[in-house]
Formats: sequence, structure tokens, C-alpha cells
Amino acid sequence: MPPKIRDLLVELAKAGFVDRGGKGSHRNYVHPKVVKPITVPGRLGDDAKQYLIKAVQKAIEESKK
Repeated sequence: MPPKIRDLLVELAKAGFVDRGGKGSHRNYVHPKVVKPITVPGRLGDDAKQYLIKAVQKAIEESKK
């Protein structure tokens, strides 16, 4: 079962990402060490798509460098 959007947002917050807002159900997260912001679409209770899970993991790894 895929994680929920809220779970990905918790992981991003723990890694030091900050929500800079967005339009509608989209949220943009930025981190000082990550060049490109990550956009998380969807409502909190929605299942996360596979591409989004990979993008979040990649961004978190990049933030640790």
C-alpha cells in the first residue's frame, strides 16, 4: 500500500524542507541545499503516486549532501 501524501510531507519536514505555499492542492517545498523545489500535489489523505515517492526520496537524499 503506498504512503499517503501526509506521510511524505512529514518526511520532508523532518529533512528540513519548508513549505513556501502553492496553488490549490499543490505545495512547494524548498531546502537550502536542494537546487530545485519539490512540488507535492494532492490532498493529505490521497495515496502518493510512485513518481512522487521517488522524487521526495531523491530530494531528501540531495539535502543530506
